Amino acid sequence: MGSVKIGFIGAGNMAGAIIRGMVAGGFRGSDIVAYDTDSAKLIRLFEDCGICMTTSAAETAEQVDALVLAVKPQVLPSVLPALSPVLHRCGTLVISIAAGKSLAWLEEMLGAGLPVVRVMPNIAAKVGESMSAFCGNAQAAESHKGIVRQIFEAVGEVVELEERLFSAFSALAGCSPAFTLLYIDALAEAGVRYGLPKGTALKIASQAVLGTTRLLQETGEHPRALIDQVCSPAGTTIEGVCALQSGGFEAAVLAAAAASYEKDKAL
Repeated sequence: MGSVKIGFIGAGNMAGAIIRGMVAGGFRGSDIVAYDTDSAKLIRLFEDCGICMTTSAAETAEQVDALVLAVKPQVLPSVLPALSPVLHRCGTLVISIAAGKSLAWLEEMLGAGLPVVRVMPNIAAKVGESMSAFCGNAQAAESHKGIVRQIFEAVGEVVELEERLFSAFSALAGCSPAFTLLYIDALAEAGVRYGLPKGTALKIASQAVLGTTRLLQETGEHPRALIDQVCSPAGTTIEGVCALQSGGFEAAVLAAAAASYEKDKAL
């Protein structure tokens, strides 16, 4: 990133995961500036990553080229108006990871004219495997988007989407980790039912899902083609697949995604 400085307002779990990923990916800790009302979080990041700490949000904004808003959505209305003059004076890129806060809402709070990018990472950022989406306003140039990509590629994969597709993305990437964990836990419960210790069953189920995901990504084959490869005629796997289908598995997944999508649209 050269001399570009990145600031964070908020140093909670997601911000901490992103900062650690950035440093592991080659960012200099001295180019990261953070503020949080909980100084203990800042001290941990200073000790782990060598970041710079400040004593106020405004002080952070004054020192950086891009500012990541990593506080809870309900906190933003009390933070942004005070930051707006500093951000406009410096022409700072504003990056928001606050759930449910649209570009229009952010522009209304900050005032028009600033480059603003909205990003939606997911919980897997904690292990460098997030699937993140972003969209920018009219002032967000390709150079700004490049900064966003470099930050969030440090913790996983990144895709640019139109903002109207963010609710769909939320259902697929934001909510699906919980759906997947529910499936893994159900598999592990089946293992316990047939004699495996729960810890062993969880290890087996989670590795099976991880391996299957890598197989799908690295082969580029359609999921149905891979299913056909696993299902031998009159075998155990096709029997289980048919049981899932007759039990409404696919319909339940579609219903879960639809419920999450509609809830996100309503926020």
